[in-house]
Amino acid sequence: MLTGPLAFELPAFLLGLLFGSFLNVCISRLPAHRSILKPRSHCLYCLHPIAWYDNIPLLSWLLLRARCRHCQQPIPWRYPAVELSFAIWLTFAARTAFPLLAPGISTNAFATITINALTFALLGFLLIGLLVMDWQTHTLPDTFTLTGTLLGFLLLCVRAAYLAPHQYDLLLHGHNPLTSVGGAVDNGNVVLTGSEHLVLGRLLAIAAMAGLLLFVRFAYQTLRHRDGLGLGDVKLAALLAALLGFWPAVLAVFLGFLLGSLYALTLIARRQATSTTHLPLGTFLAIGGLLAALLGTPLIAWYTSLL
Repeated sequence: MLTGPLAFELPAFLLGLLFGSFLNVCISRLPAHRSILKPRSHCLYCLHPIAWYDNIPLLSWLLLRARCRHCQQPIPWRYPAVELSFAIWLTFAARTAFPLLAPGISTNAFATITINALTFALLGFLLIGLLVMDWQTHTLPDTFTLTGTLLGFLLLCVRAAYLAPHQYDLLLHGHNPLTSVGGAVDNGNVVLTGSEHLVLGRLLAIAAMAGLLLFVRFAYQTLRHRDGLGLGDVKLAALLAALLGFWPAVLAVFLGFLLGSLYALTLIARRQATSTTHLPLGTFLAIGGLLAALLGTPLIAWYTSLL
């Protein structure tokens, strides 16, 4: 029987391989607006249905030596790469849940840790998928961006419902004991409770990030008279804000633009692109989001310490 951290990590890794296999189905079908449920998995070349023993995540690709059993066409390395990437990501998500092993943990703490781990896992699933989809097809499906934004906000609402008393309360004005902004007794204070603070703040973050990229899109169109950002990138920015919060989302967008610019400059230097070449910005925004989720807290703390 597994005990300690391994009780979280090993099941998470195996579950990550399974969800990574499903993520591959989404990557292959959603940009083409095809159902992710029907038909069953099949070879993209000979269209032969894939048997269950040839569809075991990671293992089947290795045993088949990356070739279809029937037509011997190569199976792209993207399939095991996505499966392994999400398995590793879900293992990190499980690590964030280690405090659940502590004896006597409170209900509020249990709910907060669980919601944070689920949010981290959802972020990885969506961003890894969007990263690959935009790179291959230059599309960011609404099924991932808009649905992910809604799910991220709903998870935050659940987290807000389990806050400890006065946790994250924000005193806007006054010096008397805290009262809610909607309280019947007026003690001279204007206060946002912790739940109001979290929910309203996250709504504002989503609107601000989407508005920021909409402004960039509009400004580029005005100055260059052509599209520079797609609406999919705007929706992706909203997704980042919904799952990460405002400042980590700002960091994610900054890193995404930085990485995208470096990639573009490299292509231009090699004469493989021009200033008008369409590049998959969503891929770099997704990478920025993954980096912000992993490193955002220490990076933001370091930056604010310099101010």
